[in-house]
Amino acid sequence: MADRIAPKEYYSIGDVCEIADLKPHVLRYWESQFSILRPTKNRAGNRVYRRKQIKLVQLLRHLLYTERYTIEGARRKLEQLRTSGQLAKAARVAWDRETIRDLRREADDLVALLEEGEAG
Repeated sequence: MADRIAPKEYYSIGDVCEIADLKPHVLRYWESQFSILRPTKNRAGNRVYRRKQIKLVQLLRHLLYTERYTIEGARRKLEQLRTSGQLAKAARVAWDRETIRDLRREADDLVALLEEGEAG
């Protein structure tokens, strides 16, 4: 499956929000709650993210929205994954799951559109 993150060195908060299907205020809140998610800032003072951080955002999104963890529960889960050396693997798995979820949603939308065209 193709990787949906365009190959760049740094990504803006807008890029990350588009990739992860989040609002910027949600991502900023997560930054305040999860010390592992601390983007650097460029000379203009804007947040810049790396690919690794985008995958962590997707892992957080999966834990919070799909698995229904609380913020505290997700924090503990990330720490558990980090100390066991499983964080990178978990981020890749969450990335794959979220990608599949997005593809399913897009396919469902396309089927609905095609069915709408046939009915009209």
